[in-house]
Parts: sequence; C-alpha cells; structure tokens
Amino acid sequence: MRTRIIVFIASIPIVTLTLIGGYYARAAAGEEEQTYRHLRVFEDVVSLISNNYVELVDLDDVLRGALRGLAEGLDSDSAYLSPSDVRWIESGQPLPEGRVGLDVTRRYYLQVIAVRDGSPAAEVGIAPGDYVRAIDGDPTRLLSVIEGEQRLYGEPGTTVTLSLIRGSTQEPYDIDLVRERLAPAMVDGRLLEEAEGVGYLRIPAFEEDIAAGVANAADALEAEGAAHLIIDVRNAAEGTYSAAIATARLFVAGGTLAIREENGNNRTPLEAATGQAAIAMPVTLLTNFGSSGPAEIFVAALIEHDRATTVGQRTAGRTGLQRLVALPDGSGLWLSWARYLTGSGESLQPFGIEPEIGVAVQLPELGEPLPNEDPILERAIEELRETAAEAA
Repeated sequence: MRTRIIVFIASIPIVTLTLIGGYYARAAAGEEEQTYRHLRVFEDVVSLISNNYVELVDLDDVLRGALRGLAEGLDSDSAYLSPSDVRWIESGQPLPEGRVGLDVTRRYYLQVIAVRDGSPAAEVGIAPGDYVRAIDGDPTRLLSVIEGEQRLYGEPGTTVTLSLIRGSTQEPYDIDLVRERLAPAMVDGRLLEEAEGVGYLRIPAFEEDIAAGVANAADALEAEGAAHLIIDVRNAAEGTYSAAIATARLFVAGGTLAIREENGNNRTPLEAATGQAAIAMPVTLLTNFGSSGPAEIFVAALIEHDRATTVGQRTAGRTGLQRLVALPDGSGLWLSWARYLTGSGESLQPFGIEPEIGVAVQLPELGEPLPNEDPILERAIEELRETAAEAA
C-alpha cells in the first residue's frame, strides 16, 4: 500500500503536465486549423478568379494586389514593397534634396498628413487631409508611402505635378510645384499682442536639437513678461521620438511620459527626468490632423501630467516605427515593428488625440488661398481671456 501511495503521488505531476500539454496542443491545433482554413479560402478565391473572371487575368498581378491589401490592412504605414523598392532601401541611397514639403500616409490614395512651414506646398494652400490622387499623372492608389515619397522628392528646381482632392470634390485639382531645399526646422517665439502675458511658441518639427530651442525661447519669453505659453504643434509630423521626449521633459518633472511597445508586448517606459521641470508656465497646445508621430507623444505626455490643455483638431494617430523585412523573392514588407503609447499605456493609433476644446476649420476650394484668420489660435486666446476673467 505504501508503494502504491508513493507511485500515485509521483504520478500526479506527470498526469498534470500531460493534461496541460494536451490542452495547449489542442489549442495550437485549433489555431493552425483556423489559419489553414483561411489559406484554403484564399486558394479557392484565386482559382475562381482564374477560371471564371470575364477576361484573362495575370495571376501575378492578382497576388501582388492581395499582398498589398494584406500589409495595408495592418495600418496606414505598413506596405508590401516591390523588389526595386527593397533594393533602394537596402542601398541606403538618400533621397534628393529637393522637396515640396508634404508628409503623406496611405488611406486608399496617398493622403497629406502635414505641410511643412514655408514650403512650396504651404505657399499654394495644400492642407492636412487633402488627398493626392496622382503624381505626375500616375495614380497613387497602388503606391506605398515609400514609393510616394520617392516621387515627391527630386532635384531642387525640378517640377512635380500633383492631382489633389479636398473634401467632397469630384474632380481633382492639378497643380505644379517646384521642389526646393527646405530650411531646417526652427523654434519661433513671440509675445502675442492680442493677449497680455501670453507667449507663442511654434514647433514645426521635433528634430534632434529642438528641446534646446524650446528652452531658450521659453526663457526669453518669460523674461519679456510671458506668464502663459501657447505651443503650436500643428503640422508637426517630422522628427524623432527621442526629441519629443526630451522636449516633454522640459515641462514634466517626473513620471512616465510614454511607453514603447514592441512585438510580443515588450514594453519600455520612457521616464521624465526626476526633479524640477525647466519650464513651469502653464501651457495651451494647438493641434490638428498634421500633429503626428513625435508631436502626438509630446502632446499626450503634457496632457496626462496635467501640464497643458489642448485646442484645435484631432491628431493623426500615427505613432509606429517601420522597418524593412526582406522576402525570398526580392520583394519585402515595410512593417510596423513598434509603436509608442501614452504614459498610461493607451494606444494613439489610429484615432489620435481629441482636443479638449475642438475648433472647426472651414477650408476654401482647392486653388484658392487659405484665409489669413487663424480660428484655432483665436479660440485659444479667447479661452485664456475667459479664464483670466473668471479668476479676477
């Protein structure tokens, strides 16, 4: 009896592991069966197209279209790349210096995310949200973001023709833009005449040295009498996340500013510097659809630590990092391998940040100049006046 009891007790872990292993094996088999079921449906669809479509089709084109759809279904910046695009990326060849000042993503066509200050695109009134239907007559419906950028860049002085759609416009508007070497992004600061004690800071892009520029401009404005800052990050879609975090540290003394999430749910918190924030003035942030990527992380960090209020429009919801994954046939995937979350772990993709005070902006028809009025800045100033009046 004693021997039987010992054998029984010793068998318990083995039986338990066997049961658990069987459960996970059945679960894995179920997932594998689900995957193969979808692949069988895909095979059936290809066969039906090949045998029943009204005209003879090139199955290579059909399959490439399916691969594009598979990648683009993940997010607006992931893409299936042709072998020529893969070779260009792997070569490390830089893009030409001539630019028109557009940052784009893919939403069926290429869509304008942001327009660089002082660029050829800004001068003719192109705005975030506009769709680029064609570049030099070639439709963008089948272009990846990588391919679109290659076509927008060129030698300074050369011309590119864009076919644009805005709102419910049916017919595209064609416009010629001359590429230029764009000036580096610089922080612009001034006291607002319309509101006493209010300084205005413009951050056009979060490039590596932008934090120092913000600190110097804020110090200068405070010395001139500013007690409140309006920071404008509209159309700020370029730059690095490290620069955005460094800039947020100027305003937030402690806590988690953002989290970088990688494949497998690996998360890396990015903390504020412990101690006194360099800039203590209250802040109002101006945002729009062009506030994208690093700008969104900067905005989220200040909001979550109660360092700012937001006025304007919803941000873009693009906080991913992409890299090339080469495929055996020479093609590749431009795949989002990581993304940035807010300090509390909330995702910003794909919906972005809704401002506390929303402002509707009416754009003119394409080809007409943008109005001189700035309803978002005006609303922010109005809100500060109302707050000051209530405090008095």
